[in-house]
Order: sequence, then C-alpha cells, then structure tokens
Amino acid sequence: MSVDLAGFLAVVVLAYVIPGPDFLVVVRSAARRRGLGLAAAAGAQCGLCVHMLAAAAGLSALATTSAAAFTAVKLAGALYLVYLGVRALRDARRTAAARPEGPGPGRDRTEPDHRGARSHFAEGLLTNVLNPKAALFFLSVLPQFVDRDAPLPGQILLLGLLDVAVGAVYWAALVALAGAVGQVLDRPTVRRRWERVTGWLFIAIGCGVATSG
Repeated sequence: MSVDLAGFLAVVVLAYVIPGPDFLVVVRSAARRRGLGLAAAAGAQCGLCVHMLAAAAGLSALATTSAAAFTAVKLAGALYLVYLGVRALRDARRTAAARPEGPGPGRDRTEPDHRGARSHFAEGLLTNVLNPKAALFFLSVLPQFVDRDAPLPGQILLLGLLDVAVGAVYWAALVALAGAVGQVLDRPTVRRRWERVTGWLFIAIGCGVATSG
C-alpha cells in the first residue's frame, strides 16, 4: 500500500492552521481555563473520529450524495454555531451586569465559568460532528492521497488517525498559548469585549455555513 503521507501531512497542517469553528471553540474554552480548552479540543478530535469512521464505513458518502441529508447536517451545524454566538453575547451582558466598572473590591476579576469540562467537551464534539466540511474532507481531500489499488477503509483509518494525532499536538500547543493569554481576560472589560467578538464571530461563521453551497 503506497500512501502519500508527506502530501497529506502538509494539507492537514494547513487545515488546522486556518481558523474555523473548532479553533474558536477551543480558544474560547482555553481562555477561561486550560483544562476546559483541553476538554473542548478532545471533543473536537472525537468528532473527527466520528467522521473518519463514517467515511470508512461509507456512511459519509451516502450522506453527501443525499441533498436533503447534507442540507440537514449543514443547517444543524449553522444553528449550533449561532447558538454558541448568542450564548457568548449573553455571557458578555452578564459580565457587565455582575462586574460594574471602576475600582473597588471584587471588581478586578470576572465571574468564573461554572460549566464543567463535560460541557466544553460536548461543544467541541458537536461543533465538529455538525461541520459538513469535516465530512467532505474525508470524501474529497483525503482520497487524493490513497492508493487506489488497495482497500480504502484501512487507508482512511490510517490517514484519519494521523490527522487526529497531528490535531492533538496542535490543540495542545494552542491551548497552552490561549491559557497564557487568558490571564489578560480576567479583567471584566477585556472579558466582555472578548465575549462580544467571539459571539459575533460564531454567528458570522454560522451564517456562512448556512448559506454555503
């Protein structure tokens, strides 16, 4: 079996470096606490495994050839991203109400995120599973690097696991960086602006997914 690993790795690294919904979810979680960022990253990689197994089993091909199924997944993913955006904007308002501006005791830090790692894991998982571009990657991009004369399922699993491994290293580095930057977000004003920016970005990406062809 001859697989173009070098070419595939180059494409995978490029795909991770270009920011997308997963990037925004992981960074937002990591900015609150590194453990939450790792949980969101783990969820995203588990979602990638779902697409990988579906592609190996041929389920992704069935979904993408059905216009109704593909549209349903696309709209579900778009709605979920918009939901995350609305929640981020709501968090920004809540921060403003809970922490008034000005000096004084109790006004130098934001309210902690009471949602646990399981919730952030679910965010990463759903964002990836409901991303139709992740399924298309395994059906349109990945097959360009396989050996056509060898069984496809094994090659899909091999390249998919390599994708997951590269992502694990990338997310670990990103979470460490975002966790360090997150210390700046302890101030209510900065946190509020961050939540507003990420909220509108989620909504914009969601609208982009919904209107994409």
